[in-house]
Amino acid sequence: MQIARLGALVFTLSTVPIVSAAQQAAPPAVQTYELSATILKGYQQLQGDLADAADKMPDESYAFRPTTDVRPFGQLVAHVALAQLRMCAMWKGEPDSHKDEKEEKPWSKGEALALLKSSAAYCTPQISSLTDTTMAEMVDGGKFRAAKGLFPLEIMTHSSEMYGTMAVYLRLKGIVPPTTERMNKMKASQEK
Repeated sequence: MQIARLGALVFTLSTVPIVSAAQQAAPPAVQTYELSATILKGYQQLQGDLADAADKMPDESYAFRPTTDVRPFGQLVAHVALAQLRMCAMWKGEPDSHKDEKEEKPWSKGEALALLKSSAAYCTPQISSLTDTTMAEMVDGGKFRAAKGLFPLEIMTHSSEMYGTMAVYLRLKGIVPPTTERMNKMKASQEK
C-alpha cells in the first residue's frame, strides 16, 4: 500500500510542472517586420523630424550659416525639399516641376517649410503604395533602370544626412533638436 501511495505521489509531483506549464500564458506572438511597412514608417518619422527641425529654427535664423563654406539653414531646408521633389519626379516618370527653383536664394522660414511639406506630400503617396513585391519592380528612367525600393532608400539616406546637419545648426543656436527632445522626454517619463 505504501508503495502505491509513493508511486501516486511521484506521479502527482512529476505531472504538476507539466500541468502548471500548460496553464501559463502562451508566449507573445512573434512581431513581423515587412520591408515596405518598415521603410514607410521610417520615411514618415524622418519627414516629421525634418519638418519639426525646420519649424524649431526661428525665421530670423534661416540665414544662419556656421561658416561661409556651408549653406545657410534656409537653403539647407530647401535643398532637402528640392532633392525629394526631384527624386520622386524621376521615380514617377514626371518632369520635375521645381527644376528651375534655386536653393541658393535666401529662404524665409515660411517659404522653406512650405516647400519641405509639399515635397513630403508629393512623395508620400508613392512610398505608401509600395509593397514588398513592388519594391523589386524596375523603373526605366531612360538613362537608368532601378528597383522602386531604391528611391525611398535614397530619399531617406540623403534626408537623414541633412537632418543631422540641421541638428548641428540648431544646437549652435542653443536649440535642442526634435529627436533629442523626444528622447529626453521618453527618458524622463521612464524615470518617474
